[in-house]
Amino acid sequence: MDIYNIIEKARKTGKIDKGTNEVTKAIERGVAKAVFYASDVNPKEIVQHLGIISKEKNIPSFEVDSKQKLGIAAGISVSTSSIAIIDAGDSQKELNGLKIETTNGGEKESE
Repeated sequence: MDIYNIIEKARKTGKIDKGTNEVTKAIERGVAKAVFYASDVNPKEIVQHLGIISKEKNIPSFEVDSKQKLGIAAGISVSTSSIAIIDAGDSQKELNGLKIETTNGGEKESE
């Protein structure tokens, strides 16, 4: 399943946070189940810390290709640099599969 579909499903049936400030808070509080950030953010420093603090908190983080697609998956009309899944809802099974897939040699996870 596509990462953007997992995010959209989590948005519809669970809870997500959007934007680097909200995502950073979710990671620091330990409530994020997974973190996604866009590779096309400029300057990179905006999202650079997300992978690092996610790793410190043992939260899987994934780099995706487009902030525009991330915004669409989040259900907003503008692009967003990052998203945290707080409650996976019906996408829990797919999210678990994504964690396993990237841990076993995938290159999307920043850990």
